Amino acid sequence: MNQQRLILSSPLLEIVISRLAQQLIENHQDFADTVILGMQPRGIYFAERVGRELNRTLGYDVPLGYLDATFYRDDFRRRDSPLRANATHVPFIIEDKRVILVDDVLATGRMVRAALDAMTAFGRPRKVELLVLVDRRYNRDLPIKPDYTGKRVNTLESQRVLVEWTEQGADADRIWLVG
Repeated sequence: MNQQRLILSSPLLEIVISRLAQQLIENHQDFADTVILGMQPRGIYFAERVGRELNRTLGYDVPLGYLDATFYRDDFRRRDSPLRANATHVPFIIEDKRVILVDDVLATGRMVRAALDAMTAFGRPRKVELLVLVDRRYNRDLPIKPDYTGKRVNTLESQRVLVEWTEQGADADRIWLVG
């Protein structure tokens, strides 16, 4: 039996995004040396939401790009069917910048490791921070933890987190624990 439990939805989701944006402003002030990279495929929707909130609050645009780490994954050649790459769009130099890497769900940490490898094609950042909407605790394969977290969720290995964005065609923004 496949059970679903609602973890987060509007208007609480907007409050979480606003809180995370305020934390970023507190730590990065004017974002002069800071850029945001949303991880493909689903982290870009969350990165865009955080970016819009930052832009609204600050009154100017914070640099935002998309990073695809498909070919840097450690399971890239182990799959039966080939992985399909997503667009990478990094319209700025990350050399000596502070990079905020953004993803919707942190589980094993393997995608973050792959993204760190993929980032090196664009320069060597001064510092990298990780912002996630949902931190799936007790699932980590690698010693990676977020600097900014929307919601922490205790999960079993058999469970997964499903994020539904209106930008992807969902009728409402919702985050579910499925399993």
